[in-house]
This record gives sequence, C-alpha cells and structure tokens, in this order.
Amino acid sequence: MKNKKSKKIVSWILRLLAALIMLQTLFFKFSGAEESIYIFKQVGMEPWGRYLTGFVELIAGVFLLTNRYELGALLGLGTISGAIFFHLTKLGVEVQGDGGYLFMLAIVVFVSCTAILLVNFSEIKAKYLPNK
Repeated sequence: MKNKKSKKIVSWILRLLAALIMLQTLFFKFSGAEESIYIFKQVGMEPWGRYLTGFVELIAGVFLLTNRYELGALLGLGTISGAIFFHLTKLGVEVQGDGGYLFMLAIVVFVSCTAILLVNFSEIKAKYLPNK
C-alpha cells in the first residue's frame, strides 16, 4: 500500500476491529458467563485459562489502540491461534449452537492481526531494526 493516508486508515480499521472483538469478550470471561465456563472446561483450562486468556486479550486490545500496536497484534495472533486450534480440535467450529459465530470472530481477529503486521511491516521493521 503506497498511499500513507490510506495505509493509516486501513491499519486503524484493522486495529479497531481486532481490539473491539477481543475487548468485548472480556466481560464474558471475567464474569464467568456460562458459555465461557463451558468452553474452558472443554479444553481443560477452567478457570485459570479463562482468566489468563482474558488478561492477555486485555493487554493485546490496549496495545492495538496505542503506538505499540505491533505488540498487540502479536499477542492477539498468539492468543487467537490457540482459540482457533481448540475450535478445530476439542470444541468444534460450532459451540453450544452458536452457528460458528465465535469461530468466525476468531478468524476475523487472526486475519486482522496478520494484516496489521503486513500493512505496517516497513514501519515495524524500521522501529525494531533501524540499521537494517
């Protein structure tokens, strides 16, 4: 993407999308919503996995909204890769009759975080490898 303004707009849309999805799930994880408890029991990580995942998603979501967005994208990718893995193995794409909604949200976060890193690759590279 050559146009800096377009690149910035696309980056912000992707960052907001990933952050909003991750941050909106926090209430369900931290409040002990029935569906969250079910999911983490199925993968053998209830309750500590639910709280840890929620904490990492909180940090990722906040980073995505700051100038450290690349860290948020990396944390988001790591966390959501785990979610996708469990959907494809122990949980299934559809969880408790949701029609695959949670799986679809996980895919959106995965694609968004990947795209954030790709769209901003040159800036991220310059930030962390300034002499290369």
